[in-house]
Amino acid sequence: MKTVFPAIYSTLCPKALSSFLSEKYALENVQCKLLVRGVGDTYLAETPDNRFILRVYRSSHRNILQIKEEVALLQALKERAISVSYPLPDITGETVQLLEALEGERCAVLFSYAPGHAVRLLDNKQLQLLGTEMARFHQVSSSFAPETNRWEFNMETMFDRPLEMLRAGFDSNPEDYAWLQQAAKEAIEKLSAVNGLPAGYCHFDLLPKNMHFAGDTITLFDFDFMGYGWLVNDIAACWQYLSLEVYTKRLTQEAADAQYHILLDAYRQHRAPCEAELEIVPYLAVGWWLFYMGFHTTHDQFHAFTQPGQLKLFTGLLRHFVTYWT
Repeated sequence: MKTVFPAIYSTLCPKALSSFLSEKYALENVQCKLLVRGVGDTYLAETPDNRFILRVYRSSHRNILQIKEEVALLQALKERAISVSYPLPDITGETVQLLEALEGERCAVLFSYAPGHAVRLLDNKQLQLLGTEMARFHQVSSSFAPETNRWEFNMETMFDRPLEMLRAGFDSNPEDYAWLQQAAKEAIEKLSAVNGLPAGYCHFDLLPKNMHFAGDTITLFDFDFMGYGWLVNDIAACWQYLSLEVYTKRLTQEAADAQYHILLDAYRQHRAPCEAELEIVPYLAVGWWLFYMGFHTTHDQFHAFTQPGQLKLFTGLLRHFVTYWT
């Protein structure tokens, strides 16, 4: 009797997914193409008249309750006319599909396609669009009743837990690990002194790769890391990206400061962050990086990022961020 060798992570056949979408969504002449494997596998689904994105999640990293919470937030954002890539229901009204893969059940969601394209360095108009849409998103996400299925962004998840996950990777470089521990301690002390800041669901990955621009419009997508925490985390994600561009000498500090202020000025038109929020941005940026550095240790796609040489490069970047602390 022929048996199938067990798998922990399979790549679903684009042709079979095309047939699945045709049946479930009443789409004609669907053609699926695998775009990227990662936290979830992303496929481009095209018909003669339209384009969609199919996300097939990995059960090892996202369970169905967490996915449904993401879907619920995106539906609420769509209802409030926030420009996001949103989940599409099938002919029965279901948005989360269950697929039997070699490794077991996997969830899939079909999303609207974000028109336009990504831009590495945003111009002034694009920065204004991002600031405006981020603030409008936060207006909705801060009033969206949180559930307990997604994670929270706090001192434990952004500092303590990632440092423990990273410990083994620094066995050959204890000096940098000791520096990270001290930097995390100082950041936690600063953040612990702040209370009552506005909170809600954060995107937590608002980088240029996760937004498309088309003319005078922006569409946000890839809410895969969304979780509950201080809203200013998303501002910190944008700040760290600009600071990274300074660190790699693709931007001058003067240009980065100007772009950051353009973003903030547009954000303030819809939500005014308090001074305490803006003061902790450089500290949150370190926590943002530690969170993702820790996540890299859980995922085979990011194995290269967990090697000693790469960890040393990341630590150099965090040393740069600390120079902004006051």
